[in-house]
Amino acid sequence: MPDSFDTSPEFPLQADKADELAWCRSQFHFPQHEGRDTIYFCGNSLGLQPLSVESAIQTELESWKQLAIAGYREGPNPWLFYQEYLKPVLAKVVGAHEAEVTVMNTLTVNLHLLLLSFYRPSPQRFRIMMEAGAFPSDQYAVETLVRHFGLDPAAAIIELSPRAGEKLLRTEDIVQQIRDHGDQLAVVLFGGINYYTGQFFDMRAITEAAHAAGAVAGFDLAHVAGNIPLQLHDWNVDFAVWCSYKYLNAGPGAAGGAYIHERFAGDARMPRLAGWWGNDEKTRFKMEKGFVPKTNAGGWNISTAQVFNMVSLKAALELFGKVGMEKIRAKSIRLTGYLEYLLYQLPGLKFEIITPADADARGAQLSLYFREQGKEIHDRMLANGIIVDYREPGVIRVAPAPLYCSFGDVYRFYEILRGFGDRET
Repeated sequence: MPDSFDTSPEFPLQADKADELAWCRSQFHFPQHEGRDTIYFCGNSLGLQPLSVESAIQTELESWKQLAIAGYREGPNPWLFYQEYLKPVLAKVVGAHEAEVTVMNTLTVNLHLLLLSFYRPSPQRFRIMMEAGAFPSDQYAVETLVRHFGLDPAAAIIELSPRAGEKLLRTEDIVQQIRDHGDQLAVVLFGGINYYTGQFFDMRAITEAAHAAGAVAGFDLAHVAGNIPLQLHDWNVDFAVWCSYKYLNAGPGAAGGAYIHERFAGDARMPRLAGWWGNDEKTRFKMEKGFVPKTNAGGWNISTAQVFNMVSLKAALELFGKVGMEKIRAKSIRLTGYLEYLLYQLPGLKFEIITPADADARGAQLSLYFREQGKEIHDRMLANGIIVDYREPGVIRVAPAPLYCSFGDVYRFYEILRGFGDRET
């Protein structure tokens, strides 16, 4: 709560001293600015590199060097089963059974693959509902998907916008729209968190409404995985996809993840685009005609495990396994609340926080909307060692990732911005 914070320089010192996750900060590399760590509030775009990644990559390089093809069955981490090493922690991160998750490809590739499995348009039920202003990749994926089936995107895609004068979608409005269009809906597809506003949608309520309408519920969890604890299985979500280079800290271009509820993952009749790596291991090396899928989410794997695109994720997940999402979330709520409190103490800077004030409706991100000079202020932040990102029109996204950001970082950010305000007045 705001009354538990104050603007004194002593507060962040005491908060960091009491923080049981403070040790995690030392497990990451920080970019430098004028001889000190940057204030890195850009983990919603690219997480920092864990210290353990370099040795983890070196291990696999050594296996390749010393074992060559034998590395698939020998060495510290036989590559034949590499994606399996990631499932235990990843399943806990997203609240799923291990059989319901897999690692493969990248986010949008996985979205295409799963939409081809779950979107089965009929003359009556052919529409896809999503939030207006979804991340462009999601928009493009859905647009090209419906065109693939010979449909007009203008007729097949329903985009939901906030009420006039508002910037956030209300859950009751989403549910009502699902009901209103229910007899035509095939899929309801939302970002778990809207990348621009930082709004965390009520995934359980959306899923229940979609199922009541006879539609499939799917989510893009790019900004949720590793940020907010999830219960995908218990919420009965049908499918989800995510990247691993944001809050999961797996590095640029790292392999993405996918979740498929067990009622589909275990169904060998479920349609999909297939490849050798998704075939049942018991028959894979018989090299026979006829695809026999693994009866878990791995049945959607297509190609050989991308070892060097997964090794950093494996290293990063070890830290998640030690800490747990509950502790990460607890610190995140307090750290983001502290940031919000300090932002409201700033004089002179004219901006609006468009991310929900309710901690349950947001993750580790606040979106600051500047009606004027947003890009200029963003550039001044960069020049002062603050790494955040800017999105048109006028939004600076500030994301203090709790694994490596401190209360001291938030206070330094406030002090620098306070200087901006002083110069504006």
